[in-house]
Amino acid sequence: MDLKERVSIVLVGTQSPGNIGMVCRAMKNMGLRDLRLVNPCQVDHLDAIKFAVSARDLLESARIFTSLEDAIADSEYSVATTRRHGKYRAEISTPPQIVERFAGCAPTSRLALVFGREDSGLTTDEVALCRWQSTIETADEFGSLNLSQAVLIFCYEFLKGAAPAPVKAARELAGSASLEPMYTHMEKTFLRIGYLNPQNPDHMMRTMRRIFSRAELDEREVASLRGLLSQIDWACAEFKGKKGA
Repeated sequence: MDLKERVSIVLVGTQSPGNIGMVCRAMKNMGLRDLRLVNPCQVDHLDAIKFAVSARDLLESARIFTSLEDAIADSEYSVATTRRHGKYRAEISTPPQIVERFAGCAPTSRLALVFGREDSGLTTDEVALCRWQSTIETADEFGSLNLSQAVLIFCYEFLKGAAPAPVKAARELAGSASLEPMYTHMEKTFLRIGYLNPQNPDHMMRTMRRIFSRAELDEREVASLRGLLSQIDWACAEFKGKKGA
């Protein structure tokens, strides 16, 4: 089952119908579909319908519960979202950390993301019902997020976590048969222009090898560097010695 398909959004005591509608839209934007409401305000209010826009189907399919305990009963993992720290709110993770932890759980397990009231959040007892706690990092000056904004950020992280890693086209790197002649050419050119100490050229050449090893050159890049070295050879044909000597 897809990671994001195992996630439920649980809203506790939502006070604004418009916020419920905006949460539906945020969920649908990010591919989440299971909305659960605990003792909400009027769900079929015109504001809820208006702000849901094309996510009205999520609004109509939302399940209503009379307790948070019932709403998360089928979820092996639950996350209390909070921005308050304290004695009972100590081990608080970020949204990406929650996604990472849940991704390592059994592939059939479910997770409930629990969001509290707009004005007061979740109570300490409600937080205690959840296995994990999470917060969204914000500026110190103003840390309060709109409910739908907070939901959107969590949904986005789960969308990212569910997406397969992009497949990078394999690069064919240059082998020693190309690199060693390049280093030999480089050493001769650098000696010619006085960049290397002729008594100990290996000292600087080891540095050059480290630099170009990290670069992971391909054959085309090696050819470009060889061309640069050849141009230096040509340009310094009349070179009379190291600068300042």
